[in-house]
Amino acid sequence: MAYKLSDIARAIDAELLGDGDLEISSVASPEDASVHDIALAMDPKYAADLPKGKARCAMLWPGADWQGMGLQAALVAPRPRYALSALSATVDRGQGYASGIHETAVIDATAQIGANATIGPLSVIGASVIIGNDAVIGPQCTIGTGSVIGHKVYLREGVRIGADVIIGDNFIAQPGATVGADGFSFVTKEVSAVEVARDSLGTADIESKGQEWARIHSLAGVIIGDGVELGAKCCVDRGTVKPTKIGNGVKTDNLSQIGHNVVIGDHCLICAQVGIAGSSVIGNNVVLGGQTGVSDNICIGDNVITGGATKVLSNIPAGRVMLGYPAMKMETHIETYKALRRLPRLIRDVASLQKGILKSPKND
Repeated sequence: MAYKLSDIARAIDAELLGDGDLEISSVASPEDASVHDIALAMDPKYAADLPKGKARCAMLWPGADWQGMGLQAALVAPRPRYALSALSATVDRGQGYASGIHETAVIDATAQIGANATIGPLSVIGASVIIGNDAVIGPQCTIGTGSVIGHKVYLREGVRIGADVIIGDNFIAQPGATVGADGFSFVTKEVSAVEVARDSLGTADIESKGQEWARIHSLAGVIIGDGVELGAKCCVDRGTVKPTKIGNGVKTDNLSQIGHNVVIGDHCLICAQVGIAGSSVIGNNVVLGGQTGVSDNICIGDNVITGGATKVLSNIPAGRVMLGYPAMKMETHIETYKALRRLPRLIRDVASLQKGILKSPKND
């Protein structure tokens, strides 16, 4: 589908320079752009590649000399990458799912399906499920008994929603995401070696004997707010006796794990391979960098940011920027790392001083 550049400019609230009648169908990198693409040259370092492509227009940074680049038009925004968010939404062709309910979908008679909903092939909708208006349920999705799905949700291929899950409006789940799996919760009849090791911080002797693990069933569901997006293969476990909760506007990346009873505030960003263990509480506007690990029963305050591979083993006050294993203030971690790199040289210097002292006349 083609769009007039003037219409795109209005839709994304960008300044239009040049010919607004150009018809655009997609976006591309400068070197790959065709005559029907907007070239993304939002930084001067990318503009050098414009002659390699065939773009007639580009999204540029404020003050760029678009005419000097040989373009017929340009879009300019104070924050180009933010404008790209709206631009990409405008030209997104989607996955090509056919509208309506596919004949192979299995829908329980007690389910309530909202107006204009799409349900793809081989999807299964359980008893007493409620699905809102304009929802898109892709191929091979399942929604368990008693779950409530809001308006304008978008489930990609193979998404699994368990029983007793409540999801707000404008929810997106990428392929293979799972909401409402049972939590990883097991206990032994007697005090386990793991409990002894944790309580003693590894100082107590551990008896070497087999242990049988008894399963604690997950009786509560999951509650998810509005505007949440889950990455591919993300897993959100159901609660044990109270639901796992995810606030409004939370975005998770692929392969992230949110354990049972976890509570996450609003507008958090959870990057790839993050693991949040059971019963932890995450504040609002928290960013957890890739492979961050959060131990169980931890509280993380509002506006905390963790760098990649940070391991959170204790509570973090609001507003901290953390890094390392164990997590510490980022500036402290960097100083510690610098000192660690200097350690071999320091050891050599100390050894040299020792030799000098041993060879001094006073030691003869």
